[in-house]
Amino acid sequence: MAITPQLTDDSPVIIDVISDVMCPWCLVGKRMLRKALTLRPDTPVQIRWRPYQLDPTIPKGGMDRKEYLRRKFGEAAGGQMYQRLKDIGEAEGIEFNFSAIPRSPNTLDAHRLIRWAANDGVQEKVVDRLFAVYFSEGGDIESIDTLKEIAREAGMDADLVASLLEKGADIDLVKREADLARQMGVDGVPCFVFDEQFAVMGAQPPDVLAQYIDRAIANRAKTAEPSPGGL
Repeated sequence: MAITPQLTDDSPVIIDVISDVMCPWCLVGKRMLRKALTLRPDTPVQIRWRPYQLDPTIPKGGMDRKEYLRRKFGEAAGGQMYQRLKDIGEAEGIEFNFSAIPRSPNTLDAHRLIRWAANDGVQEKVVDRLFAVYFSEGGDIESIDTLKEIAREAGMDADLVASLLEKGADIDLVKREADLARQMGVDGVPCFVFDEQFAVMGAQPPDVLAQYIDRAIANRAKTAEPSPGGL
């Protein structure tokens, strides 16, 4: 991850969200974070979406969804988990249409698009649309045509995005960043990192995330205090 510049009381709280767009709990966590921000309306924040692959062994082109779930969870476990997610999604206004998903994708290219979206200031739009295409519409988020259209909808240069995807731009960078998250101890997503100091894993309730925002601000004030006897 990039090193955050020296933070001051006036700087936005940096929230790095480590997630994967094939992770339903990451979508729930995104909604929880949105609610947390409404609890701190006067606190400026900067959200940065960071790559993670729940299963980097999924080959290019993906795997049959039913077979993937059977191998990973077993038939019964997968069904129970999905019913719980559907119940949570209904409460949060998320349309989980799991039956429409034909394949479990390799999400590397989707993460490349998210990386480039930061340059145009549209990461939120791109992440939202990737989640919607995958979980609600059953779309193919590995398809260059799909990713190109998502880029276009977000206001990016869609032709440039398609060209970069085809040329393999930033593949190694995204892989290294995802590997770095694992090296840092991230073994599940979503993971929220505040000011590169405090991390919490899982789709935490809004009040918990809001408390971590407060903690980040308090830490700035603490580190800004002069040491005893200092100049």
